[in-house]
Amino acid sequence: MDDCKLTSRQRDINPLTRMDYPDPDVIRVDDTYYMVSTTMYFMPGCEILRSYDLVRWEHAAYVYDRLDSTPGQRMEGAENIYGQGMWAASLRYHNGTFYICFVANDTHKTYLYRSQAIDGPWEKSEIEGFYHDNSILFDDDGRVYIVYGNREIYLTELREDLSGPKPGGLHRMILRDRDDAYLGYEGTHFYKINGKYYLFFIHMPKATGRRTESCFMATSLDGGFTGGDVCDDDRGYFNSGCAQGGIVETPGGAWYSIVFQDSGAVGRIPILVPVTWKDDMPVYGDNGKVPETFAIEDLKPDHVYDELVGSDDFKDADVPEKKRRYDSFGFKSCWQFSHEPELSLVKRDGAAGYVSVTTDKVCVNLVQAKNVLTQRTIYPACAAEVTVDGSLLKEGDYAGLCLLESSYALTAITRRNGELYVVMLRRVIENGSFWGERKDSEPGEELACVKLSGESVRLRAEAVFENKTDMARLFYYDGTEKKQIGPECKLVYKLDHFTGARFGLFVFGTKEIGGSAAFSAFTYEK
Repeated sequence: MDDCKLTSRQRDINPLTRMDYPDPDVIRVDDTYYMVSTTMYFMPGCEILRSYDLVRWEHAAYVYDRLDSTPGQRMEGAENIYGQGMWAASLRYHNGTFYICFVANDTHKTYLYRSQAIDGPWEKSEIEGFYHDNSILFDDDGRVYIVYGNREIYLTELREDLSGPKPGGLHRMILRDRDDAYLGYEGTHFYKINGKYYLFFIHMPKATGRRTESCFMATSLDGGFTGGDVCDDDRGYFNSGCAQGGIVETPGGAWYSIVFQDSGAVGRIPILVPVTWKDDMPVYGDNGKVPETFAIEDLKPDHVYDELVGSDDFKDADVPEKKRRYDSFGFKSCWQFSHEPELSLVKRDGAAGYVSVTTDKVCVNLVQAKNVLTQRTIYPACAAEVTVDGSLLKEGDYAGLCLLESSYALTAITRRNGELYVVMLRRVIENGSFWGERKDSEPGEELACVKLSGESVRLRAEAVFENKTDMARLFYYDGTEKKQIGPECKLVYKLDHFTGARFGLFVFGTKEIGGSAAFSAFTYEK
């Protein structure tokens, strides 16, 4: 292609976004790459990113605003879907249509979305059955298949309209992982390349205790698949392997894989690996090791990428592509709500430059709060600040800035006996299990309290992730003087939330409903 430019800048390519974009699947349509990843319980959900060089990425679209509006998705009462929601989507483009297929582990359904354009509108339907970590293949003969499972991997032929299994169609178990693996094969990515069928999986052998990428090949869907590990490398990072992701071909004929690497409390970060071929099997990087620098085709060298996170004055903006840049319920696309928001409780004043949130239920702690407005944190360190007006808080309300995950840390304004205070709270996950220890019905532990002289305060949260430091520091401003409030807090990634730490703007009431707080002048430092 004349507009392709091969670049070989000697710069560190990995990790790609330095943020929590796990379970990636990637495709190319003409000169544009698209990547989808797991968004769990954040909404709008199923974010798609766009790139022209596989290295730099920007927001392209959300597939849905709301999924099924269940009590858990809406956080009614004490219900929630932490650690659940959508994950491991399959992204495909076939005959002019984009397809997104994923399961939600709270509803136990398989969802299919399709659209003629990447920014929608997306048409929602369901595929009969539950297909864990699935991948769809449109075969050359018009037949459609889905591969899925954990440890035992199944292939099922679907009806032409993808509504469910095809009566009398092919259905078989095609692979089974050994018992000597902590994690059996899953995270399927299914392709047909040069007439052969390829399956890519993540698993975790007990021999190494780290995630490993495997590939198996067959010449026929009726025959056997053969293969093994193709990427076994932790990039020198705490035995945390790089695995689970798709492959994609550039216009120039080069191949790459995007997988993820567990990176502590910041989450699971995408990694780009060059792929070559030998004897019809993929060779990842340097014989299974991930290189840090390599040549890459840049299909639009002059393109300026939008940031995936950023500051916000909450004012109205007249910008090109406003739909894409403000497609999170009217907020900038870098914002997502924790769970489905109740927008009647959220007001953004675009002229004055603030967003206010009102409570409508009594909560015990942060993780029960509705309408928490979040942005991802970024490796190796980042910080956020926001001004909070607590003049309309009711007795027992908390409003402020948090680092949201199961082991959260927050600083907030609270009203006690009619007076306003700045406080710092945390929740400690003491269970050593990676699955975590749910404490959704216990209040946070208060470690500091300072009387507030006015009705508003500027708050700051800092997160340090380098080499799994995973520490949070919280501050408030006394006039122009920045003061730390409370001790450093350990951030811990656990499967009870299954997401990286996020900055969050929140308000919740512990005694009554109807209180509100206003947030303004949000700044993001990285």
